[in-house]
Amino acid sequence: MVDKVRRTSLDKFDKYNVNEGIRAHTVRLVGEGAEPRVIPTNEALKMAKDMDLDLVEISPNQDPPVVKIIDYSKFKFEQMKKAKEAKKKQKVIHVKEIKMRPNIDSNDFNHKIKHAKEFLDKGDKVKFTLMFRGREMVHPELGFEVMNKIKDSLEDMVQVEKDMSQEGRNITMIVSGKPGGSKGK
Repeated sequence: MVDKVRRTSLDKFDKYNVNEGIRAHTVRLVGEGAEPRVIPTNEALKMAKDMDLDLVEISPNQDPPVVKIIDYSKFKFEQMKKAKEAKKKQKVIHVKEIKMRPNIDSNDFNHKIKHAKEFLDKGDKVKFTLMFRGREMVHPELGFEVMNKIKDSLEDMVQVEKDMSQEGRNITMIVSGKPGGSKGK
């Protein structure tokens, strides 16, 4: 029975009404092998108590709400287990930032492009930030040339998610690997 289950901090996020928490006068009882039938809530609750199980409201938005007679603590454990499995399978995508200057040397440029390729191979997105200082702001076209050079050197393996744009003293561009490419080593 649910009264015997120790309350945890997760209970306040619980989305199922159980036993006396079910407010409807009639419910649609579904279960093992039996046909779904509409019965009064107190009768379904009595059946659950006789079986030493819980009456759990599975679908409260139906008219009447759908309930099941099950062991609630076991049901809740199974739900948590499913949620953990789903969380394990999802891929977290990070956005790695590479900062540059408009007068970057070719060796530094190649080194940063190499790092960007490594990030993209791992499945991450890359944000290129080109920063202007002082009088460099007079020639923003130099920054856009560097960004175009980046785009040209990575064009075979990336798709541009956010094209280059100037925001104050910075020019930014976000790229990600092409779908179907070599991801997730």
